[in-house]
Amino acid sequence: MPKLIIQIPCFNEQETLPQTLEDLPRRVPGCEAVEVLVVDDGSTDGTVEVARQRGVEHILRFPRNRGLAAAFSAGLNRALELGADVIVNTDGDHQYPGRFVLDLVQPILEGRAEVVVGDRQIATRRGYPRLKRCLQRLGSWVVGWTSGLEVPDATSGFRAFSREAALRIVVHTGYTYTAETLIQAGKTGLAVGFVPIEINDKLRDSRLIKSTPGFVARSAAAILRIFLMYEALRIFVGIGLALFLGGLVLAGRYLYFFAIGEGQGHVQSLILATILVLMGFLSFLLGMLADLIAKNRRLNEETLYRLRKLDLQRGRDA
Repeated sequence: MPKLIIQIPCFNEQETLPQTLEDLPRRVPGCEAVEVLVVDDGSTDGTVEVARQRGVEHILRFPRNRGLAAAFSAGLNRALELGADVIVNTDGDHQYPGRFVLDLVQPILEGRAEVVVGDRQIATRRGYPRLKRCLQRLGSWVVGWTSGLEVPDATSGFRAFSREAALRIVVHTGYTYTAETLIQAGKTGLAVGFVPIEINDKLRDSRLIKSTPGFVARSAAAILRIFLMYEALRIFVGIGLALFLGGLVLAGRYLYFFAIGEGQGHVQSLILATILVLMGFLSFLLGMLADLIAKNRRLNEETLYRLRKLDLQRGRDA
């Protein structure tokens, strides 16, 4: 039977970690064992002591704060090393009720999904500010369009991964992992599912979202970066085509005036047309170069996946 590890990235969660741990299920139907991994992201309070007192089986400590994305990624790697067949990620602020762990794990145990995300239904949930609901809809639509998935909740950190999915996840951004891992899952062909969940009352303000404009800007930058990593050819070809067509229009304009004997007064159109055509051509070349780099990166990711899988297999056999 599979082994389930629930990982909790934490940064100064001394006050909320006890409720989070107490709420987690210690037995899950279909799983042989359920263990907890706390990833201490350089906490300066008693987070680690709380985890030890509460009987947490595994603790991974960073000497300094590295950020949520780094803690999440390190937790996945450690859970794999510990022999996890299914990994559930939850937050240390007790936002997500532990009883929904079963709902996340079930599609993976049944082979219907490789990544399962808890849908908080923020877009329709009452009590949330209208601006937050609108941004949630917009962000989820952008992530869905980029990944090729139907994404109702892109920023939910309550999610489960099969062993194979965790082996393939590589987090590049240093801010947050939520959007990037969904885009990566969609681009690599992983089966992604969403299950509706409830959320607990807020115990503290979010440390990740210090301001809504800042969060939107940083999330948009992360999504754009990931999209460029996977779809650079589409972007640069689109830009190049627009520039090229603009140059052709201006060239046609100049030829028209030249044909009626007024070309001397419209030389600037010819100069601008030449610039636009050259820029379009350069954009095509950049797109092809970026596409070659993207293909090379995908080969590297596949190699990394195979190496990680081989290393873990050797560790089990040792």
